[in-house]
Amino acid sequence: MYIATLLTNPDEPHLTDHAVAAQRDAWQGGDIAWLSPGEAAEFPVPDLPDDRWSAWETWQRRGVDLVIQPAGGRRKAMLIADMDSTMIGQECIDELADEAGVGAHVAGITARAMNGELDFEQALTARVALLKGLDESVIDRVLNTRITLAPGGRELVATMKAMGGYTVLVSGGFTAFTRQVGRWLGFDETHANILLAEDGRLTGEVAHPILGREAKIETLARVTRHLDISEADAIAVGDGANDLGMLGRAGTGVALHAKPTVAAQSDIRINHGDLSALLFIQGYRRDEFAG
Repeated sequence: MYIATLLTNPDEPHLTDHAVAAQRDAWQGGDIAWLSPGEAAEFPVPDLPDDRWSAWETWQRRGVDLVIQPAGGRRKAMLIADMDSTMIGQECIDELADEAGVGAHVAGITARAMNGELDFEQALTARVALLKGLDESVIDRVLNTRITLAPGGRELVATMKAMGGYTVLVSGGFTAFTRQVGRWLGFDETHANILLAEDGRLTGEVAHPILGREAKIETLARVTRHLDISEADAIAVGDGANDLGMLGRAGTGVALHAKPTVAAQSDIRINHGDLSALLFIQGYRRDEFAG
Protein backbone atom coordinates (compact mmCIF):
# COMPACT_ATOMS: atom_id res chain seq x y z
CA MET A 1 0.00 0.00 0.00
CA TYR A 2 1.15 3.52 -0.85
CA ILE A 3 0.07 7.00 0.16
CA ALA A 4 -0.31 9.78 -2.40
CA THR A 5 -0.02 13.31 -1.01
CA LEU A 6 -0.92 16.48 -2.88
CA LEU A 7 0.14 19.84 -1.48
CA THR A 8 0.46 23.47 -2.49
CA ASN A 9 2.21 26.66 -1.48
CA PRO A 10 0.58 27.49 1.89
CA ASP A 11 0.21 31.11 0.80
CA GLU A 12 -1.78 30.06 -2.27
CA PRO A 13 -3.91 27.03 -1.32
CA HIS A 14 -5.94 25.98 -4.33
CA LEU A 15 -6.54 22.23 -4.12
CA THR A 16 -10.16 21.30 -4.73
CA ASP A 17 -12.19 18.26 -3.72
CA HIS A 18 -12.98 17.60 -7.37
CA ALA A 19 -9.35 17.64 -8.53
CA VAL A 20 -8.11 15.41 -5.71
CA ALA A 21 -11.01 12.99 -6.18
CA ALA A 22 -10.32 12.75 -9.90
CA GLN A 23 -6.73 11.68 -9.25
CA ARG A 24 -7.84 9.27 -6.54
CA ASP A 25 -10.38 7.68 -8.85
CA ALA A 26 -7.86 7.38 -11.69
CA TRP A 27 -5.63 5.34 -9.38
CA GLN A 28 -8.48 3.43 -7.71
CA GLY A 29 -7.43 4.88 -4.39
CA GLY A 30 -9.12 4.92 -1.00
CA ASP A 31 -10.70 7.60 1.14
CA ILE A 32 -9.32 11.13 0.90
CA ALA A 33 -8.02 12.74 4.09
CA TRP A 34 -7.62 16.52 4.09
CA LEU A 35 -4.54 17.50 6.08
CA SER A 36 -5.25 21.20 5.54
CA PRO A 37 -8.26 22.50 3.59
CA GLY A 38 -7.25 23.60 0.09
CA GLU A 39 -3.59 23.04 0.92
CA ALA A 40 -2.82 19.36 1.45
CA ALA A 41 -4.66 16.07 1.02
CA GLU A 42 -3.73 12.40 0.91
CA PHE A 43 -5.25 9.07 -0.07
CA PRO A 44 -4.05 5.44 -0.20
CA VAL A 45 -3.36 3.65 -3.47
CA PRO A 46 -2.90 -0.12 -3.79
CA ASP A 47 0.18 0.02 -6.03
CA LEU A 48 2.79 2.48 -7.27
CA PRO A 49 1.06 4.02 -10.32
CA ASP A 50 2.68 3.43 -13.71
CA ASP A 51 1.95 7.02 -14.70
CA ARG A 52 3.39 8.47 -11.50
CA TRP A 53 5.78 10.92 -13.13
CA SER A 54 3.47 12.04 -15.91
CA ALA A 55 0.88 12.79 -13.22
CA TRP A 56 3.57 14.61 -11.24
CA GLU A 57 4.37 16.80 -14.23
CA THR A 58 0.69 17.59 -14.73
CA TRP A 59 0.27 18.62 -11.10
CA GLN A 60 3.48 20.66 -11.24
CA ARG A 61 1.99 22.76 -14.01
CA ARG A 62 -0.94 23.41 -11.70
CA GLY A 63 1.32 24.54 -8.84
CA VAL A 64 0.89 21.34 -6.84
CA ASP A 65 3.47 18.90 -5.48
CA LEU A 66 2.70 15.18 -5.67
CA VAL A 67 4.47 12.69 -3.41
CA ILE A 68 3.92 8.93 -3.44
CA GLN A 69 5.57 6.74 -0.81
CA PRO A 70 5.01 3.47 1.06
CA ALA A 71 2.27 3.77 3.66
CA GLY A 72 4.25 2.13 6.45
CA GLY A 73 6.73 3.98 8.64
CA ARG A 74 6.03 7.46 7.31
CA ARG A 75 6.40 9.22 10.66
CA LYS A 76 10.07 9.62 11.41
CA ALA A 77 12.06 9.79 14.63
CA MET A 78 14.79 12.08 13.31
CA LEU A 79 15.15 15.12 11.05
CA ILE A 80 18.49 15.87 9.40
CA ALA A 81 18.49 19.11 7.43
CA ASP A 82 20.77 21.18 5.25
CA MET A 83 20.88 24.89 6.14
CA ASP A 84 21.67 27.17 3.17
CA SER A 85 18.71 27.58 0.80
CA THR A 86 16.87 24.95 2.85
CA MET A 87 16.31 26.04 6.45
CA ILE A 88 17.23 29.61 5.52
CA GLY A 89 16.55 31.51 2.32
CA GLN A 90 20.16 32.40 1.53
CA GLU A 91 23.61 30.94 0.85
CA CYS A 92 25.69 32.38 3.68
CA ILE A 93 28.95 32.40 1.75
CA ASP A 94 27.30 34.40 -1.04
CA GLU A 95 26.13 36.99 1.48
CA LEU A 96 29.63 37.27 2.99
CA ALA A 97 31.09 37.57 -0.49
CA ASP A 98 28.69 40.37 -1.31
CA GLU A 99 30.00 42.23 1.73
CA ALA A 100 33.53 41.63 0.40
CA GLY A 101 32.61 43.00 -3.03
CA VAL A 102 32.89 39.67 -4.85
CA GLY A 103 29.27 38.56 -4.53
CA ALA A 104 28.44 37.87 -8.16
CA HIS A 105 31.60 35.84 -8.76
CA VAL A 106 31.13 33.69 -5.65
CA ALA A 107 27.40 33.21 -6.28
CA GLY A 108 28.22 31.79 -9.69
CA ILE A 109 30.63 29.27 -8.18
CA THR A 110 28.08 28.36 -5.50
CA ALA A 111 25.36 27.68 -8.05
CA ARG A 112 27.62 25.38 -10.06
CA ALA A 113 28.83 23.53 -6.95
CA MET A 114 25.30 22.99 -5.66
CA ASN A 115 24.25 21.63 -9.05
CA GLY A 116 27.11 19.14 -8.91
CA GLU A 117 29.16 20.74 -11.68
CA LEU A 118 32.16 21.42 -9.42
CA ASP A 119 33.90 19.48 -6.67
CA PHE A 120 32.38 20.77 -3.43
CA GLU A 121 35.59 20.93 -1.39
CA GLN A 122 37.57 22.67 -4.11
CA ALA A 123 34.76 25.12 -4.76
CA LEU A 124 34.42 25.94 -1.07
CA THR A 125 38.17 26.49 -0.71
CA ALA A 126 38.22 28.80 -3.72
CA ARG A 127 35.26 30.84 -2.49
CA VAL A 128 36.56 31.18 1.06
CA ALA A 129 39.91 32.41 -0.28
CA LEU A 130 38.06 35.40 -1.75
CA LEU A 131 36.92 36.38 1.76
CA LYS A 132 40.47 36.92 3.00
CA GLY A 133 40.81 40.12 5.04
CA LEU A 134 37.08 40.55 5.64
CA ASP A 135 36.35 41.88 9.12
CA GLU A 136 35.01 39.06 11.30
CA SER A 137 32.25 41.37 12.58
CA VAL A 138 30.62 41.12 9.15
CA ILE A 139 29.32 37.68 10.14
CA ASP A 140 27.04 39.15 12.80
CA ARG A 141 25.91 41.87 10.41
CA VAL A 142 24.99 39.32 7.78
CA LEU A 143 23.15 37.21 10.35
CA ASN A 144 21.16 40.18 11.61
CA THR A 145 20.38 41.89 8.30
CA ARG A 146 20.50 39.34 5.49
CA ILE A 147 19.50 35.92 6.81
CA THR A 148 15.84 34.89 6.79
CA LEU A 149 14.34 31.64 8.04
CA ALA A 150 12.64 29.55 5.39
CA PRO A 151 8.82 29.30 5.72
CA GLY A 152 7.62 26.30 7.66
CA GLY A 153 10.94 25.66 9.36
CA ARG A 154 9.88 26.56 12.89
CA GLU A 155 6.80 24.35 12.61
CA LEU A 156 8.82 21.47 11.16
CA VAL A 157 11.44 21.42 13.90
CA ALA A 158 8.98 22.11 16.73
CA THR A 159 6.56 19.42 15.59
CA MET A 160 9.25 16.78 15.12
CA LYS A 161 10.54 17.51 18.62
CA ALA A 162 7.05 17.62 20.16
CA MET A 163 6.47 14.14 18.77
CA GLY A 164 9.68 12.86 20.35
CA GLY A 165 11.94 13.31 17.32
CA TYR A 166 15.59 14.41 17.26
CA THR A 167 16.73 17.22 14.97
CA VAL A 168 20.13 17.82 13.36
CA LEU A 169 21.27 20.76 11.24
CA VAL A 170 24.24 19.79 9.08
CA SER A 171 25.74 22.25 6.62
CA GLY A 172 28.59 22.65 4.20
CA GLY A 173 28.47 26.28 5.34
CA PHE A 174 29.89 27.69 8.54
CA THR A 175 29.49 27.16 12.28
CA ALA A 176 29.16 30.91 12.85
CA PHE A 177 25.81 30.64 11.05
CA THR A 178 24.62 27.16 12.01
CA ARG A 179 24.97 27.89 15.72
CA GLN A 180 22.66 30.91 15.50
CA VAL A 181 20.19 29.38 13.03
CA GLY A 182 20.11 26.26 15.18
CA ARG A 183 19.20 28.36 18.22
CA TRP A 184 16.54 30.27 16.31
CA LEU A 185 14.89 27.06 15.13
CA GLY A 186 15.53 24.82 18.13
CA PHE A 187 17.74 22.14 16.55
CA ASP A 188 19.24 19.58 18.95
CA GLU A 189 22.59 19.49 17.11
CA THR A 190 24.36 21.62 14.52
CA HIS A 191 27.42 20.81 12.39
CA ALA A 192 29.29 22.86 9.79
CA ASN A 193 32.71 24.08 8.67
CA ILE A 194 34.85 26.51 10.68
CA LEU A 195 35.92 29.80 9.09
CA LEU A 196 39.40 30.67 10.31
CA ALA A 197 40.24 34.17 11.53
CA GLU A 198 43.22 36.00 13.00
CA ASP A 199 43.23 39.40 14.70
CA GLY A 200 39.56 39.88 13.90
CA ARG A 201 39.84 39.22 10.16
CA LEU A 202 39.08 36.16 8.05
CA THR A 203 42.22 34.40 6.83
CA GLY A 204 40.62 33.13 3.62
CA GLU A 205 40.84 29.54 4.87
CA VAL A 206 38.49 26.96 6.34
CA ALA A 207 39.48 24.37 8.92
CA HIS A 208 39.99 20.78 7.77
CA PRO A 209 38.51 18.26 7.38
CA ILE A 210 35.88 20.03 5.28
CA LEU A 211 32.32 18.99 5.94
CA GLY A 212 30.72 18.03 2.64
CA ARG A 213 28.71 15.19 1.14
CA GLU A 214 30.45 12.32 2.97
CA ALA A 215 30.38 14.13 6.30
CA LYS A 216 26.62 14.57 6.01
CA ILE A 217 26.24 10.83 5.44
CA GLU A 218 28.53 10.12 8.39
CA THR A 219 26.48 12.46 10.60
CA LEU A 220 23.27 10.62 9.66
CA ALA A 221 24.91 7.27 10.42
CA ARG A 222 26.45 8.42 13.70
CA VAL A 223 23.33 10.07 15.11
CA THR A 224 21.03 7.19 14.20
CA ARG A 225 23.44 4.77 15.89
CA HIS A 226 23.51 6.98 18.97
CA LEU A 227 19.71 7.14 19.07
CA ASP A 228 19.51 3.38 18.45
CA ILE A 229 17.27 3.86 15.44
CA SER A 230 17.57 2.89 11.80
CA GLU A 231 18.51 5.32 9.05
CA ALA A 232 15.07 4.40 7.69
CA ASP A 233 13.64 6.24 10.71
CA ALA A 234 15.10 9.56 9.52
CA ILE A 235 13.77 12.19 7.16
CA ALA A 236 16.39 14.31 5.37
CA VAL A 237 15.97 17.55 3.45
CA GLY A 238 18.32 19.51 1.23
CA ASP A 239 18.71 21.23 -2.12
CA GLY A 240 22.30 20.77 -3.31
CA ALA A 241 24.50 18.06 -4.79
CA ASN A 242 26.33 17.61 -1.48
CA ASP A 243 22.97 16.59 0.08
CA LEU A 244 22.33 13.69 -2.30
CA GLY A 245 24.14 11.16 -0.14
CA MET A 246 22.07 11.77 2.98
CA LEU A 247 18.88 12.12 0.92
CA GLY A 248 19.50 8.68 -0.53
CA ARG A 249 20.39 7.06 2.79
CA ALA A 250 17.57 8.43 4.95
CA GLY A 251 14.25 6.63 5.01
CA THR A 252 12.66 9.69 3.42
CA GLY A 253 14.82 12.06 1.39
CA VAL A 254 13.25 15.34 0.32
CA ALA A 255 14.68 17.56 -2.42
CA LEU A 256 13.28 20.96 -1.45
CA HIS A 257 13.32 23.63 -4.19
CA ALA A 258 16.38 21.73 -5.31
CA LYS A 259 18.92 22.24 -8.04
CA PRO A 260 17.98 20.41 -11.28
CA THR A 261 20.51 17.59 -10.98
CA VAL A 262 19.45 16.99 -7.38
CA ALA A 263 15.74 16.92 -8.16
CA ALA A 264 16.36 14.52 -11.05
CA GLN A 265 17.86 12.00 -8.62
CA SER A 266 15.17 12.33 -5.93
CA ASP A 267 11.81 10.57 -5.70
CA ILE A 268 10.36 13.20 -3.35
CA ARG A 269 10.54 16.70 -4.82
CA ILE A 270 8.92 19.73 -3.19
CA ASN A 271 8.88 22.69 -5.56
CA HIS A 272 5.73 24.57 -4.52
CA GLY A 273 5.29 23.77 -0.82
CA ASP A 274 7.52 24.96 1.99
CA LEU A 275 9.19 23.07 4.84
CA SER A 276 5.77 22.21 6.30
CA ALA A 277 5.51 19.78 3.37
CA LEU A 278 7.81 17.47 5.35
CA LEU A 279 5.09 17.24 7.99
CA PHE A 280 2.27 16.70 5.51
CA ILE A 281 4.10 13.82 3.82
CA GLN A 282 4.46 12.20 7.24
CA GLY A 283 0.69 12.40 7.59
CA TYR A 284 0.47 15.27 10.06
CA ARG A 285 -2.55 17.56 9.84
CA ARG A 286 -1.93 21.28 10.06
CA ASP A 287 -3.86 21.42 13.35
CA GLU A 288 -1.26 19.01 14.78
CA PHE A 289 1.66 21.32 13.98
CA ALA A 290 3.63 22.74 16.91
CA GLY A 291 5.51 26.02 16.98
